[in-house]
Amino acid sequence: MWSIKKLQDIRDRVDQVGIYETSIEFGISADSVKRALREISAQRNILNPIETCILSGGRNVLVVGDLHCPFDLNGYVDFCIEMYQKHDCDTVVFIGDVVDNHYASYHETDPDGMSGRDELDAAIQRLEPYYMAFPEAFVCIGNHDRIVMRKSMSSSVPKRWIRSYAEVLETPNWKFTDYVDIDDVQYIHGENGTARTRSLSEMTSIVQGHRHTEMYTQWSFGKKRSVFGMQVGCGIDASSYAMGYCKHGKKPAIGCGIVIKGETAINEVMSL
Repeated sequence: MWSIKKLQDIRDRVDQVGIYETSIEFGISADSVKRALREISAQRNILNPIETCILSGGRNVLVVGDLHCPFDLNGYVDFCIEMYQKHDCDTVVFIGDVVDNHYASYHETDPDGMSGRDELDAAIQRLEPYYMAFPEAFVCIGNHDRIVMRKSMSSSVPKRWIRSYAEVLETPNWKFTDYVDIDDVQYIHGENGTARTRSLSEMTSIVQGHRHTEMYTQWSFGKKRSVFGMQVGCGIDASSYAMGYCKHGKKPAIGCGIVIKGETAINEVMSL
């Protein structure tokens, strides 16, 4: 049984960096983190952060693809605003990798690229129009978003030194989380597998990003329900040096996703 202080520490850290990073920092499983959240919610009548990411009521959701700021595509934010208005959306989910963190990558970096400070400054500047357009949104934490958090743990930096994503990126009203569940549709960045595979195996509607060259919606049908798996595409600038690793591969699928009341899934392709 954990003390109230430790439970509170776990809850505070989940608010800052999400369930996945919290489980690593505290040396416990993600399920244990969730149990801790439920326990402190019951003991002190504090709203469970997981519950704040479970929404219902027939929402029209705009799903913004991977941005990798400051290496996002010019005009992509305007496209997303247009789609938000076209489909009368009331909720926004950024599917993850809102920043690239190329300078801190675990892979080879461009020696002629921006320094860490310059790239972060540029990323914040590029994110500002998205924040101005969608001041309240959910952000599924992606593998590029968490690079710096991972490196701080590798360097044994105590968590009290680390600021939250929202603080660093100057987006105070964005909710950074591991996943969002809206109208029985799960939104997740999606490092592990494709949306079509996960939706079929779990018989749950899934919306994912991560895979820059894939944009589709595939339906699966069981005896009592139908579900879909959606890959939303992305909003990256493939000509940027940070995307050099994929320059010999397929063209990125530039677009976004729309989910209407958890029942209709639409891929919108950006004209280039």
